[in-house]
Amino acid sequence: MEMFEEIRQQAAAAVEEICSAAKLQRGQILVVGCSTSEVCGDKIGTNSNVEVAQVLVNAIYKTLKEKGIFLAAQCCEHLNRAIVVEAAAVPFQEIVNVIPQPKAGGSFATFTYKELENPVVVEEIKADAGIDIGETLIGMHLKKVAVPVRLVNNRIGCAHLTAARSRGKFIGGERAVYDHDKM
Repeated sequence: MEMFEEIRQQAAAAVEEICSAAKLQRGQILVVGCSTSEVCGDKIGTNSNVEVAQVLVNAIYKTLKEKGIFLAAQCCEHLNRAIVVEAAAVPFQEIVNVIPQPKAGGSFATFTYKELENPVVVEEIKADAGIDIGETLIGMHLKKVAVPVRLVNNRIGCAHLTAARSRGKFIGGERAVYDHDKM
């Protein structure tokens, strides 16, 4: 279907762009919040679409897996925005017992749970960068210093994209010396 191919291309392009802008490395984590309702042109939380989620997860997960970057999928508010992620990405996190469903977790998190090799759900994460598809509010799952990234690829379907990377805190005051490669 033409719409699905467009969504796949938009998602892959946005992920490539944020990985480059954030200088993500193997083993780091990209958190993605996604409203499939918004992608389809509906109000967030009103029309969860499993088929759209499947296209998005396949494109995003494939792109990240090739780079060795972990996908962390934010659940919807019905699961308190918990995170679906590979167990290897969070070896010391406390795992919670829930399996996302389209109406309790959202279609994107549901399909991510089905696609990952060894999925777990955690209540929170501190990701290195993120993409918010449809303004689902991923900020709570980014490391402390989040830096907005203006993507050229700023839409998937009808949904607006917001992206961010993180950087280490600057500490030490005026006499401190900083590594400009980490900014």
